Amino acid sequence: MSAPSPTPAWQQTLLRAWTQRGLLAWLLWPLSLLYGLLIAARTGLYRWGIFTAQRVAAPVVIIGNVVAGGAGKTPVVIALVEHLLQRGIRVGVISRGYGRSTPGCQEVTRQRTAQEVGDEPALIHRRTSAPVFVAKRRIEAGQALLKRHPGTQIILSDDGLQHLALHRDLEIGVFDDRGVGNGFLLPAGPLREPWPRKLDLVLRSGTLPAFEGFRTQRKLADHAITATGVQVSLASLTDAPTASSETNEATKPLLALAAIAQPEVFFTMLRAKGLTLARTLALPDHYDFKSWLPSEYKGYRLICTEKDAVKLWPLCPDALTVPLISVLPNEFWVAFDRLTDALLNPVQPT
Repeated sequence: MSAPSPTPAWQQTLLRAWTQRGLLAWLLWPLSLLYGLLIAARTGLYRWGIFTAQRVAAPVVIIGNVVAGGAGKTPVVIALVEHLLQRGIRVGVISRGYGRSTPGCQEVTRQRTAQEVGDEPALIHRRTSAPVFVAKRRIEAGQALLKRHPGTQIILSDDGLQHLALHRDLEIGVFDDRGVGNGFLLPAGPLREPWPRKLDLVLRSGTLPAFEGFRTQRKLADHAITATGVQVSLASLTDAPTASSETNEATKPLLALAAIAQPEVFFTMLRAKGLTLARTLALPDHYDFKSWLPSEYKGYRLICTEKDAVKLWPLCPDALTVPLISVLPNEFWVAFDRLTDALLNPVQPT
């Protein structure tokens, strides 16, 4: 097997082009017009009743984004699940399960690997223990979830703003520092659909002063976690050496890896915690680790994102992961609770 390849250069070039309306963006702009026509035609088919969005027997809340690439949806989903559970509301999660190896509708359990059900659904279930189902057609995932867990009061959909086949009762858009990029549709820009568009709630991280929405803070926990669930203080890792060592695990230099949309953000956050990173390894988003060779990195102590850990631990059980936490403002929770209470307790017509 060959060593894993970093994010392809063409993909990095495209991501940079999406930040401004430069030459490459304008060259791709005619293709974005075609994409826009396809989006408008599909939306029209649902608006005119030719296609019908299907309902499940529970309110559905979509957590998604209008730009391609990760914007921090999964930590938000985890925060929402934990909040609803604390309120005594029975909640389940559905997802497409991007990159999974299995077909059809699948339940996410501790016994299923991340490769079988998708890294993000596996992470959500591991963090919250809430029921999670994956299917390409999310209506199937929702129906299967309610059949297995009939007491579920509300369903959260991890992504799916553009999945119009599923009726939704509430839409939450998540944005990071990129906002909507250069404002062009794919492939000239990052937009999956035209913006602006109506959303019930908007969450934004980073510094976007002209961008409306509730400001959320994304931060790393003060500890890392081992494959067995043991917590390791990040403070104990701050004196890691910078050169390769063949001694015990605690004295090895740190190699940080991330297979997410913006790996450098994770590396920067680790350094902000005072960690010295001897090496960093940026891998393509949702990398499956099939070509991973642990022996090539035996001189390092690996530290990674939670999404990567659920796939990496079977191959490298000594790897550490640092939880990413979304801190949502109280004003958001007030608005969210008001909207979800209205869904759970609809006013009956007199």
